[in-house]
Amino acid sequence: MSTTTTTVTDLPEDVSTERGTHRVHELVARWAHRTPDAPAVTCGGDVLTYRDLDVRANRIAHRLRSLGVRLDDPVAVCLDRSPRLIVALLAVLKAGGGYLAVDPRDPLERRAALLADAGVRVLLTGTADGATGTEAEAGTYDALGVTVVHLDHATGGADDLAVEPLPVEAGAGPDNLAYIAYTSGSTGRPKGVCVPHCAVVRLVSADFLRVDADDVFLQYAPVAFDASTLEIWTPLAAGGRLAVVPAGDWSPGELTALARREGVSVLWLTAGLFHQFVDAGPEGLPRLRYLVAGGDVLSPSHVDRVRTALPAVTVVNGYGPTENTTFTCCHPVTEAVGDGPVPIGRPISGTEVYVLDEELSPVPPGSTGELFAGGSGLARGYHAQAGLTAERFLPNPFSPVPGARMYRTGDLARVRDDGGLEFLGRADAQVKIRGHRVEPGEAEAAIERHPDVLRAAVVAQTYTGGDRRLAAFYESDFPLSATDLRGHLTDALPSYLVPSYFRQVDALPLTASGKVDRAELAGRTAEERPELDNDYQAPATPLEARLAQLWADVLEIDRVGVDDDFFELGGHSLLATQITGQIATEFGVLVRARSFYEDPTVGGLARTIGAGSAA
Repeated sequence: MSTTTTTVTDLPEDVSTERGTHRVHELVARWAHRTPDAPAVTCGGDVLTYRDLDVRANRIAHRLRSLGVRLDDPVAVCLDRSPRLIVALLAVLKAGGGYLAVDPRDPLERRAALLADAGVRVLLTGTADGATGTEAEAGTYDALGVTVVHLDHATGGADDLAVEPLPVEAGAGPDNLAYIAYTSGSTGRPKGVCVPHCAVVRLVSADFLRVDADDVFLQYAPVAFDASTLEIWTPLAAGGRLAVVPAGDWSPGELTALARREGVSVLWLTAGLFHQFVDAGPEGLPRLRYLVAGGDVLSPSHVDRVRTALPAVTVVNGYGPTENTTFTCCHPVTEAVGDGPVPIGRPISGTEVYVLDEELSPVPPGSTGELFAGGSGLARGYHAQAGLTAERFLPNPFSPVPGARMYRTGDLARVRDDGGLEFLGRADAQVKIRGHRVEPGEAEAAIERHPDVLRAAVVAQTYTGGDRRLAAFYESDFPLSATDLRGHLTDALPSYLVPSYFRQVDALPLTASGKVDRAELAGRTAEERPELDNDYQAPATPLEARLAQLWADVLEIDRVGVDDDFFELGGHSLLATQITGQIATEFGVLVRARSFYEDPTVGGLARTIGAGSAA
């Protein structure tokens, strides 16, 4: 896309000024002064007003400053969804640091690796979240030189500290670090994306959402996932309310019911969850104004269905990499999509986009090229990876601003006749799995660290409805069960990077040039029951037989045993909610996520349904 055809909409003057001079926590602090008694954060029966939020965050910020946190210092936050989490994130920003959100459910090895890579010296956590619940975990953090602050001990020992804001440090400004978000790396090393305040302010004040103090946002995305940036800071910067979903996994039906009770007006869902939300029936949300979906390709039929069911709601298809702070382009759907595809639209305010060829020259409208992004949403680069930063963040020859950069997304796109953009896929091996950007090479490297694995290849396979799952193929001189290998990976990788399917092969297939034939492996979608440690046990009752068939249909395998573990069969949380939704429709029994996870077998599910039917 040439610079003459790129559409860039500037912010209104007052907000545009904020982008250039303000930091995220300063936008939130305005509302603590303007509307101190207005609710800022709610979760279940808990309510924090803007005054509460400000005072609690100030106390923890003083504690962080006393521990030596200064401008641009990374501070890890390892907490489940809760008001306490929001307070902690705000406190880090007030202290001058940038937060690194770490998922308490990730393996300790993974958490420790991220803290070490980022150079973290302080960790905010709570013992209820399990972040430092064992001697091994506490010892790991001690070995890294990390000071652990437990926020369930009141305010981490900060009750006697001042509640006033900390004085602004010399040199503080919008280019300071706001957070670090880690994404998958092709070499096996995750990449820490360093996002400045100005990039977050550009996102929360962009033109694709028009929000004010009356709006209520639902917060469900993991904070380690950059979707949370939009969820958390947009309402708090506008004086609105953040409705935090209590910790745990929630089905689409449960989320809809909660959104209804909270009066949610803006809902942001990853593509997979959006599809299930539509399938579950999106009606009954009278206050909803915006339904934002993204993270992967949207189904045109689902978009049209939700537009029909919720005609007063603006459906927005959002696109963007972490390196350009959540969203680069957005497309408000104003007419039926039909056969699709759903466009990704135009750049949001404060953003420029270019569709370029291999020589970095603009391609004509309608032609395929690689998408580059520029503007104030760009990250500063990758933490401690200068070479990779230089490779992906290039000088921007189309910008009149000296020193301007553009980010090479690796995505293919073209400009449509209406001037909007259409996403055409990746130019490399990177894929999206349940909304997370994944480099299969990272999973491959982890598999090959197993002492009995000679070579491995991990590919993304596509199933019915566009569901993508990682599949691992590996060579070994010894019989190596999928259960053993999955356990090896579970100790080192987040769940979305652990393949759903494992298969030991005599030799990986090769192309004519001698490279692993990944296309051939991607076509080997699992049809047979995978290798498990337990023998196949046939269903013994009509209910077990029906559930086994339901699992087989959803997982797209030939048969399922009564004692087979759903997750060892290749299942994941989104598929689990699909099954529980079907059970609610067919049997009239609501199976909660926790009950499913406690015994994820056909036999266990049959017992849960039996107990629910008898109740």
